[in-house]
Amino acid sequence: MASVLVAGATGYLGRYVVAELHSRGHLVRAVARDRDRARRQGPWGSPSLDGLVDEWALGSVTDPRFTRDLAADVEHVVSALGVTRQKADPWQIDNLANLAILNSALKHAGSFTYINALGGDRCPARLTRAKSAFAQTLSAAEISAQIINPPAYFSDMTEVLAMARRGLVTVLRPTARINPIHGADLAAYVVDRMEKGASGTWDIGGPDVLTWRQVAQLAFRAVGTRPHIAAVPTWMLPPALRLTALFSPRLADVAQFMSWNMMRDCVAPTTGTHHLADFYRQASIAGAPDRETS
Repeated sequence: MASVLVAGATGYLGRYVVAELHSRGHLVRAVARDRDRARRQGPWGSPSLDGLVDEWALGSVTDPRFTRDLAADVEHVVSALGVTRQKADPWQIDNLANLAILNSALKHAGSFTYINALGGDRCPARLTRAKSAFAQTLSAAEISAQIINPPAYFSDMTEVLAMARRGLVTVLRPTARINPIHGADLAAYVVDRMEKGASGTWDIGGPDVLTWRQVAQLAFRAVGTRPHIAAVPTWMLPPALRLTALFSPRLADVAQFMSWNMMRDCVAPTTGTHHLADFYRQASIAGAPDRETS
């Protein structure tokens, strides 16, 4: 049994990490801004943290007074901290806030496990540049470091489900492949790596390798409507992103990140038992959740 600090504990993946640690008998200190919200069920079926947390660390990860000794008296740090669709600046959260937590871990803890993104070092989006910058810093730090690179979470794939509900799914390269991973499967892999303790970087995805056309077909099947899938010419993407950036630079950056994944194969070694088809069926019944910051 070990004591573990979990940053990003209230996001889709972070909730599963907390649940996995708790199930293995570890003591969990969860970082959150709002304990009441953390105790409610999380987005896309992710678990409530009620009864899973031994100690709450309540505060803002952008406050240096809060992060200075955040890792005091813990053996391990696991960070699923990051932003995707939220309004927060990715550089402030994915890079600088994680860096502040790492500085605390360097004083107090023995290891730091970080969930990054597959191919993030090549994607031009600000979101992935921030993640990659922190991953590079972590890999050079004087601490046992485990860096995990998934292609995408199941929760990321709900954008396709939302398009299917509206009647049309647009893709950039229908034959490009991806193997997204369920939060529970990724959490189990993350905790395995934390427990083994060896430093390194691992790419890992879910059990199903799918083309984007197949992803769209699964989404239409889940909502019970006839598939309408349109391939958007890639030459249209740059002007569309520039136009979007005039109104919402943050939305344009998220769109750039998602479109980059749609234009190339994002496939990692496989693990897990959860399938996207089942997730889509459950999500189509449950409807869209409130979105939370990791």
